[in-house]
Amino acid sequence: MSSKDQQFHVIHKVPQGHSPYVKAKHAQVVEKDPEAAILLFWKAINAGDRVESALKDMAVVMKQLNRCEEAIEAVNSFRGLCPKQSQESLDNLLIDLYKKFGRVDEQIDLIKRKVRLIYQGEIFNGKPTKTARSHGKKFQVSVQQETSRLLGNLGWAYIKKSNYLTAEVVYRKAQMIDPDANKACNLGFCLIKQGRYDDARRVLEETLRGEVLGSEDIRARNRAAELLMEIKAFEPAESEIADILGLDDDFVTGLELLLNEWAPPRSKRLPIFEEISSFRDQLAC
Repeated sequence: MSSKDQQFHVIHKVPQGHSPYVKAKHAQVVEKDPEAAILLFWKAINAGDRVESALKDMAVVMKQLNRCEEAIEAVNSFRGLCPKQSQESLDNLLIDLYKKFGRVDEQIDLIKRKVRLIYQGEIFNGKPTKTARSHGKKFQVSVQQETSRLLGNLGWAYIKKSNYLTAEVVYRKAQMIDPDANKACNLGFCLIKQGRYDDARRVLEETLRGEVLGSEDIRARNRAAELLMEIKAFEPAESEIADILGLDDDFVTGLELLLNEWAPPRSKRLPIFEEISSFRDQLAC
């Protein structure tokens, strides 16, 4: 093979040769023909040619074409032909496909099964870390990081089912293991949905103060700020509560001044306001 041909394969990340799998990768990467690539990946699987890679690549192409149902069926049908060490990555691919296709219950079941494997010490083939890839770069992932990632996905799945209490519990567990700003925002969202505005505010303000890993991410900071604005929109102002109670502003202001001087630092709101806010929170649930 000439140096020019070798350079072509390196640039396009296409394996060399003339096997069904090589032809499928050429159709996928070079010719940009996904339909032809899928047919050739099928041929590679049937011929036993790099079955694991062919199955994964075919599922990815099907996902890009919004043919997730076919991709799910293919992975479940042929994963038995793949070695044991590839099953974890196939699970991750299935979780992504379930999420894309909206099959939330199956997504939840599979994530729970993967978390149970962690409890049993069977994740990463018993090793404390594994090598992962993202955007062509390799990096090490610990068992703790993988557990937190899976719990984050599980929490999001419960959000999709509007089960905000369970999602909250899952996100809190994830944050205890490996906290980050994105999961903190999702936790704040769950608390808002339950009408627990004070709890949500504390979580989101920690993100804006930079107390959570990843708080420098502008997207996470923007989302935290947006969620805090939602809280302000939902919560009644104390002046509105005073109107409900029939108390004039001067009376409330005077009491607040006294409270600022005498009350414990944990709360500077009148107890009656705390009680009404709590009652409103219960109504909002």
